[in-house]
Amino acid sequence: MSDNNPGDALVRTGGVVFLVGAIATLVTVVPLFIGTDPLPSVAYAVSMLMGVGFLIAAAGLLRSIAHQRRTARDGGPDHG
Repeated sequence: MSDNNPGDALVRTGGVVFLVGAIATLVTVVPLFIGTDPLPSVAYAVSMLMGVGFLIAAAGLLRSIAHQRRTARDGGPDHG
């Protein structure tokens, strides 16, 4: 990622959002296994960030691919 592609920030952001959603998913599933009351619906909504983070990272990846193709087609980084 040393080329500073335009999608790098999206990939990093998507990874962080995905991680927050994954932790929220673990936190919401634990009460179901230990037999306590389930968490409120807001906790399950935060779990949806896992999918959102994946989509953000995928968009960043596609943006990086498009940038690399455009750079290669134009003849290298000097023409970017």
